[in-house]
Amino acid sequence: MARLYLVRHAQAAARFDEDPDPGLSEEGKEAAVDLALQLESLGPMQILTSPLERARESALPLANRWGIMPEVSAAFSEIPTPPEIAEKGIRARGPWLQQIATQRFSAQPPLIRAWREGLVGMLRSSRYDAVIFTHFMVINAALGAALNDDRLVIMNPDYCSCTILEVDRSGLSLITRGKEAKTPVL
Repeated sequence: MARLYLVRHAQAAARFDEDPDPGLSEEGKEAAVDLALQLESLGPMQILTSPLERARESALPLANRWGIMPEVSAAFSEIPTPPEIAEKGIRARGPWLQQIATQRFSAQPPLIRAWREGLVGMLRSSRYDAVIFTHFMVINAALGAALNDDRLVIMNPDYCSCTILEVDRSGLSLITRGKEAKTPVL
């Protein structure tokens, strides 16, 4: 049995529809340090992170406190943008995400369904406790798998919120939902 701490990255320096890979804002950097102090007593344990800069920067304060290197995994990247949306430019991503936020995974194109299946498979194969620094839609996809809920958006995880899942032979189960944002992200 493994316990997975899914942490949404700290506040980025730019919106997802303005910069494809922003680092953290100054407020985000401070919040990542505060989060490290909150989580420090849990470990050390494995730290996994999305390859995106905001997630990697969010993981660093905790990794430094534990004296370990985070493992970067593309499995924890944000939901992929379909090619027909990506070719319209970065500003098209926001409206696309807002449109699909009320939909179900089963109604999505193969690219999105495969992304979710890969993510959930990776989580279900976990054998060790880990802190995973990741993104809004990743946390929702994982939560949906744990709750057997097909919606793309189930909760509005706040920056630096921590949703805790457990992995056992039966699959994923929810232990604790992370703190939700006061205002909608999408």
